[in-house]
Amino acid sequence: MVTKTIPAKTKTARTAQPYESVHGGIVDLLQSARLAAARSVNALMTASYWEIGRRIAGAEQKSRSDVYGKQLIQQLSIDLTQQFGRGFGWRNLAQMRSFYLAWPVEKILQTVSAKSFPAQLQQLPSLSDIAKRFPLPWSAYVAMLSVKNPQARAFYEAEALRGGWSIRQLDRQINTQFFERTALSRNKAAMLTKGMKPKLEDAMAIDEVVKDPFVLEFLNLKDEYSETDLEDALIRKLEDFLLELGDDFTFVGRQKRLRLDDAWFRVDLTFFHRRLRCLVLIDLKLGKFSHADAGQMHLYLNYAKAHWTRAGENPPVGLILCSQKGAAEAHYALEGLSSKVLAAEYQTILPSAEVIEKELNAAVRMLALKRKVKPLKSRP
Repeated sequence: MVTKTIPAKTKTARTAQPYESVHGGIVDLLQSARLAAARSVNALMTASYWEIGRRIAGAEQKSRSDVYGKQLIQQLSIDLTQQFGRGFGWRNLAQMRSFYLAWPVEKILQTVSAKSFPAQLQQLPSLSDIAKRFPLPWSAYVAMLSVKNPQARAFYEAEALRGGWSIRQLDRQINTQFFERTALSRNKAAMLTKGMKPKLEDAMAIDEVVKDPFVLEFLNLKDEYSETDLEDALIRKLEDFLLELGDDFTFVGRQKRLRLDDAWFRVDLTFFHRRLRCLVLIDLKLGKFSHADAGQMHLYLNYAKAHWTRAGENPPVGLILCSQKGAAEAHYALEGLSSKVLAAEYQTILPSAEVIEKELNAAVRMLALKRKVKPLKSRP
């Protein structure tokens, strides 16, 4: 009897195939489960916000006073924020009211199954039944609130649902007036087919869907994370470096979120400088400095001045840190300061751009040696 010996490489290959199959199946399962959970939370959140908007609008209608409506939203904003945390600012509550007015109760009763609710309008369906009417994420309905034409709004809602559009694709179609272009087109079918095809920039990672800022606010969860391990390590190194400069820098927070219109942003590091009596916002870019970075920082500074600066404090200052292929740049944003004297004082007291650049380069080299990371690349 001859025994055939199986080479070691063949054994390894055969055992690797079942593992890859099991691993791939588990990854698909977890990703599907996370997406399903995000969709479920989004649907209930949207239904809850619609119901909040209905109650606010109903109270306004009973009082027959716009002034009362504004006072109601302001007071609700204070009380709900204190009780439930972020997500219930006056702007958000006003948006919920607008959401209800754009999708009034008559539309809900027309689209929810007749078996789900009594014939009387006085008794509305449950939240779970209302949630069935809103299969798109809340951020999509927020985006559609900017569309004033009811026909166009209904068009975008239907096409986003039919085409499975991401919020980025929906934003792009609204901004490029896809409804108007389709209405003027002689070949509407071709336009609709073309509109269903996503572009590369429309794609969203699962983490972006699950960690939607609206969902995190609704669940009162924190959102402190960096896009890459390398970026996170650099931010921590810079944080330690600034705190080591003395007791002037007081740490405030990392990845502090702010909302401009309907877009969300994160400031990598926020400090308070005791001698200057001002906030210092620091943003790290893994790429070459551009004018867009400066423009974005000025938006941050304007927001921080309006919402984060307290009485008696000076206007905030911004620091943009960029690194590409081992070369670092640091840029202070001082244009928003109220006087040249104050700007000169900032420049005298704050660490110079050269010192910051030197520290950033040293941090990159240290991380490259310690973690054997690849050279920095610009973010897509």
